[in-house]
Amino acid sequence: MQGGKEAVIVDAVMQMIREKKLIPGEKLPSENELAEEFTAPRITVRKALQQLEARGHVYTIKGKGRFLKEEAKPIHLHLTGSESFTDKMTEAGYNLKTVNISCQKEPSRSPIYQKLEGNVYKVSRLRLIENEPMAIHQSYVSELAFPDIDRDGPSISSMFAYYRKHGYKEFTSNGTYLCVRFPTSEEQKRLNCNSMIPLIVLESNTVDCESGKILEFNEIIYRSDKFKYDMTR
Repeated sequence: MQGGKEAVIVDAVMQMIREKKLIPGEKLPSENELAEEFTAPRITVRKALQQLEARGHVYTIKGKGRFLKEEAKPIHLHLTGSESFTDKMTEAGYNLKTVNISCQKEPSRSPIYQKLEGNVYKVSRLRLIENEPMAIHQSYVSELAFPDIDRDGPSISSMFAYYRKHGYKEFTSNGTYLCVRFPTSEEQKRLNCNSMIPLIVLESNTVDCESGKILEFNEIIYRSDKFKYDMTR
């Protein structure tokens, strides 16, 4: 029953936030006040508030209490395969920085070999907007298509720019899949988030418009709390 009461408290505070009855920076009612209001033990109230804190809605100042966190303005993102993430963010006026994490040959048992022939390399990049980590891009590229990918991979920041250097000009995608999952410990470190922040995972491919050739398969991992997703184009 206490688990149910905890959910009631969480929902009530979230309703207060949505209705603007709490404003960013405002102190939340104390554990004692909430315990009295909901006729619940303080431990149940504390767990509810800890859950709100894990979700990123609340922060604690030791000795002063819990406060409503400032809501970050979401970044609008079009989930299309015809334009690179770099181009989208640059055109929108954001300060984008890309850090190349690694370029590694995929092990022979990797399922990616069901899609690409020859040796496949995974090129991973961390995307930072206004110096805050927002997304991880992982591109799977065949050495048969790009013989120098092993050498070039560690310095690539934009795959589309790399493809343009090889004569490809326009891109599309003929298969895109979306799912939601929680971050691994490594992803939590990379994206500076906790285990309660869901991730939006976009799996797709990049296809050369002129030849129809598949240039890569990719997985893009977005922090769900940082973006507003446009599915209309």
